[in-house]
Amino acid sequence: MTILEVIQRSTEFLTKKGVASPRLQVELLISHVLKMPRMQIYLNFERALAESELTPLREMVQRRGNREPLQYIIGTVPFCNWELNVTPAVLIPRPETEILAEKGWQFLSTCATEVPVTTERSEPRHSHGGGEPITALDFGTGSGCLAIALAAKVPTAEVHALDASDAALQIAQQNAAKHNAKIHFHKGNGFEALKGEAGVRFDLIISNPPYIPSAEIASLEPEVRDHEPRSALDGGADGLDFYRLLAAESKNWLKPTGKILLEFGDGQADAISKIFQSQKFVVESVECDYSQRPRILSARPPLS
Repeated sequence: MTILEVIQRSTEFLTKKGVASPRLQVELLISHVLKMPRMQIYLNFERALAESELTPLREMVQRRGNREPLQYIIGTVPFCNWELNVTPAVLIPRPETEILAEKGWQFLSTCATEVPVTTERSEPRHSHGGGEPITALDFGTGSGCLAIALAAKVPTAEVHALDASDAALQIAQQNAAKHNAKIHFHKGNGFEALKGEAGVRFDLIISNPPYIPSAEIASLEPEVRDHEPRSALDGGADGLDFYRLLAAESKNWLKPTGKILLEFGDGQADAISKIFQSQKFVVESVECDYSQRPRILSARPPLS
């Protein structure tokens, strides 16, 4: 069977299964199995596939037909030009979260000066203000995508990441090692994970927390509903549980000049702004994603 025949038959199969962009999905799977750039496939339509290539490809197409996400089948996802490992233990990073990462590293970059500081807890870091190291926390790190982006783009920063899931932290640590990102990982529920870091305060707390209302999860696409970790999706009855927690507790972990950057879901901007304002945060901005939907909240802690 040739590459073109596989594309045609598999596209028809995935179409019947209700998979979005079926031909693209097939081409990406072929590219993965053959270790061939996708555009190269078009120059090799008549190439016959060996049984050793067809067998894993058939299995992957079947899995995709069962609505398993392509990223879990391949095992990786691109994020800000880094290739990250993903499994069903972690949420698949979305393109919108790349905007959050970029705003995070841009802010940390503005914190940096040329005055080096050494602490007992880390290698020499650059400082700002009164000589403290630049610090950041990725709250609910999942795959580690945000923490890795911050550590890679602002290597002078001391980056921390926490998660309640052992399995997620294992993936995040693998990704950090893969990209030589120095990150302090912490296991635990919320800020309790930092109980051994009582003296640390952060210039930046960044998070893409769960924000889907519990009752809406059943109506999500099968790829999300049946395969991604519910703990990374379910934000409670109205989807805002984690924003209430962050508004109430993050001010105890932020430096006076710090900032919190958060991703949120459609239609949640006003409610989340009010939650943070009720805790005396100064909401600086609500910014849009690539589709011009409000997606990222930026806020400063209360003035002491």
